[in-house]
Amino acid sequence: MSEAAATKRPIIVVMGVAGAGKTTIGNALAARLSWTYREGDDFHPPSNVQKMRAGQPLNDKDRAPWLAAIADWMDAQAQSREPAVIGCSALKRKYRDLLREGRPQVWFLYLRVPRAELERRVETRHHRYMPASLLDSQLETLEEPREDEPRTIALEPGDTVEATIEKTLRALRTHGIIEEQEKT
Repeated sequence: MSEAAATKRPIIVVMGVAGAGKTTIGNALAARLSWTYREGDDFHPPSNVQKMRAGQPLNDKDRAPWLAAIADWMDAQAQSREPAVIGCSALKRKYRDLLREGRPQVWFLYLRVPRAELERRVETRHHRYMPASLLDSQLETLEEPREDEPRTIALEPGDTVEATIEKTLRALRTHGIIEEQEKT
């Protein structure tokens, strides 16, 4: 699939650490564009969920089957020829490279949120198994996308979900991922 053809059926990975807004922004973006949304956390094997519930950070070995499951879903989504959005922390470049490899339709939207705001968010939210105590390990693991990383957009979220979605849509249009006339 050519890159030009792939962008007509993109898969946007909304990425960042816990509390960045992956689920909120991913859901809102998918709804705005009438695309499919999937929650990356749903792909974790039970052993990962159990480990996180116990307040233990995941390592590369733990994340490998999770990333493989997400990659399989992306491949199936590409076969269906439908655009999609998925929330996935994708903390390290090698994770993003694995998800991007052979998938020209995959783009990453990195939500860059200040630490103080992340701390406020994780302390005030309820997550099924991701305790606020794991934020530090996620921040330690995070390799922020660099300018040389392909098909990646870094975004400072707006003050509201709607403002963030508007910034996201502008960025997606600027990069040719969506066209001006797409449902927005």
